[in-house]
Amino acid sequence: MKGILMFKWLETFKVVYETKNFSRASEILFISQPTVSSQIKQLENELNTQLFIRSGRKEVLATPQAEILYERVIDLIDDWDNLYHAVQTNQQQIIRCVIGASHTFANYILPKLLIQLHQKFPQIRFSVQMMNSLEVLQAVEQHAVDLGFIEKPLSAPTIKRASLMEDQLVLAGDTQAGPWLVRENTSGVYYYTKRFLEEKDIGDPVIEVQNNEVIVGLLKQGFGCSVISERAAEGIAYQRLDDSFKRNFYLIRRKTSTFDAIEECAKFICQWSEAQENKNNEETIE
Repeated sequence: MKGILMFKWLETFKVVYETKNFSRASEILFISQPTVSSQIKQLENELNTQLFIRSGRKEVLATPQAEILYERVIDLIDDWDNLYHAVQTNQQQIIRCVIGASHTFANYILPKLLIQLHQKFPQIRFSVQMMNSLEVLQAVEQHAVDLGFIEKPLSAPTIKRASLMEDQLVLAGDTQAGPWLVRENTSGVYYYTKRFLEEKDIGDPVIEVQNNEVIVGLLKQGFGCSVISERAAEGIAYQRLDDSFKRNFYLIRRKTSTFDAIEECAKFICQWSEAQENKNNEETIE
């Protein structure tokens, strides 16, 4: 019984650590805030250490002991989820792999890659989530995603990153008519858009759009202008930007992997990406 309670306390601890907020944690866990506070207090008593500093503000601060515990807890919960899934499906050979991909990669590269992954790794059950680059990094850190594809060189102590292929950015749409269609500041392309606007001393009007496909749809209807991937610019008037507006796509994953098959999958992705890059270079030369 105590083991079951301890597991509940650890799950509550994980959510509080990630949200830094007891009220938000209670909403996510569908339990009352006093219950969250009580479970954290019981966990602290059991471990005989303070995990969070409550300063009277809405946000709580994690102690160094909480940092250590969190690293172990996400591995523990991850292992339990995998074990539970294996028992429920009665197929020990089936492995789950959650892919998190930033918008451009998800729309224009992942479809081809996913077909290859499905054929190469029949024992892996893939699922795909689309989010911006920072959200992908955070999801990989929190074990919500196994393999992540991002469009900016983000890093973290528990994450390893591999460079995949280049992506040429272009200026699309009618810059004279506007308005500028800009992604949110945590997206991969935002840095380049912001830099371009600053270099050209361009101000408002700007419309923030948190989805690449919506931006592309607006551009195809002749509305607005934006800095987008050349891969997304088919059917839109655009001009290539200089080499400083080339970026890389990156594969990220945790330094400690639960399954060897996930590591094999990551190696295959790097090899496939290199082959695609070589093929594109040969076509460009021709």
